[in-house]
Amino acid sequence: MSTPTAAPQPRAPSLYLGLPMWANGDWRGGLYPRHATSEDFLGDYARVFSCVEGNTTFYSGAPREATVANWVRQTPENFRFCFKLPARLTHEQRLTGVDAELDDFLTRLAPLGPRLGPVMIQLPRDFGEDELPRLEGVLGRWPSDIPCSVEVRASEFFHKGSAEQQLNRLLITHDVDRVMLDVRPLFATPAGDDHRLKKAQAEKPRRPLHVLSTGDRPIVRFIGHLDEALNNERFTPWIERLTLWIKQGKTPFLFVHTPDNRQAPQLARRLHERLAMGDLPAFPGERQAALF
Repeated sequence: MSTPTAAPQPRAPSLYLGLPMWANGDWRGGLYPRHATSEDFLGDYARVFSCVEGNTTFYSGAPREATVANWVRQTPENFRFCFKLPARLTHEQRLTGVDAELDDFLTRLAPLGPRLGPVMIQLPRDFGEDELPRLEGVLGRWPSDIPCSVEVRASEFFHKGSAEQQLNRLLITHDVDRVMLDVRPLFATPAGDDHRLKKAQAEKPRRPLHVLSTGDRPIVRFIGHLDEALNNERFTPWIERLTLWIKQGKTPFLFVHTPDNRQAPQLARRLHERLAMGDLPAFPGERQAALF
């Protein structure tokens, strides 16, 4: 009598590709079917993309237990949620006296299991070198089974001086990834009268791009322009870099934005095609349109 063969587990992708959110009604008729309800969004999103930025926790804090259970039901095991630490901890308390709340936040996310990707600590624009001991205190007690990443925005961390060197050493010591925010496409031209560009340029920090991997999961947030040619030009160097990291055994995460994110799914597909890693599944909304 033969022993039943266990069902194969879904294989983790060599590169995780995603968008800044999944709940976007503007994507109906493309990424989502035209009449999709918001309850259907995550399931349809996870059929195409392998990860997502979790901005909701930045503003709203830890999710409810039932919400996390619902996320698990709607996504495959090889999908990754990359949530941001709540702004209450990073911006209001500036990582001071946050141990209990941090533990509670991570405990709330624990039921995601392998679906929990790198948790992002996005620091304020004025969180500088003198506050790095606070970051070190958080990273020193961070659970070893939960990946972590840090995004800094203070200008002193982009001058290749002592502040940046100290930051990078800290992240390397704790095997924590430094988030690379690539705003070069977004700021490639003046906004002019385009309200979408104006709003995006006002919200995103204009910082130099320093390409380095301090951990095993390099995270790139690519902030695109409305001009496709500009996006292609600025993305070209990433093809070689992302490929190199994969060859080195790292697992990169690429998050694709556009100024108002309406075209983010389409831009992500074009960039994925340029990486020559196979085709993305057809968008559910496009499959539906093809039936009529």
